[in-house]
Amino acid sequence: MNLAEKQNQLTAELAALKNRQDRLALLVEHAKKLPPLAPELRTEQNLIPGCLAKLWFISEFRAGKCFFACDSDSLVVKAIAGLLCNFYSGHAPAEILAHDPGFLAPLGITQHLTPNRRNALAKVWERLRQFAEAHTE
Repeated sequence: MNLAEKQNQLTAELAALKNRQDRLALLVEHAKKLPPLAPELRTEQNLIPGCLAKLWFISEFRAGKCFFACDSDSLVVKAIAGLLCNFYSGHAPAEILAHDPGFLAPLGITQHLTPNRRNALAKVWERLRQFAEAHTE
């Protein structure tokens, strides 16, 4: 499934919910099911600076595709960061760079976040984008 198809699927799933709180609650439920990062990956090097919550982010490039994972000591932060990691994982760098996460704003995902959590989301997107740029051919 390409990113446009994933966007359509995610948009339909979230738009079916009544309000922003329900959408955020769904993302938190998804985050609860994400496996935690192994303790050896919860290092300073993998920590995203500038977030009140601890947010670890890892990236890997294999077979021409980017893969991402994250973990946080805040379930809401893990939910938002995990949404981006899951959405972009398994895609080629050029496809990632061509598909901005701005489509989330009309769904009410970002408006319900505190400024610090929006900042964390922006930092995760920046890391994803930088990793994809570093691996473009």
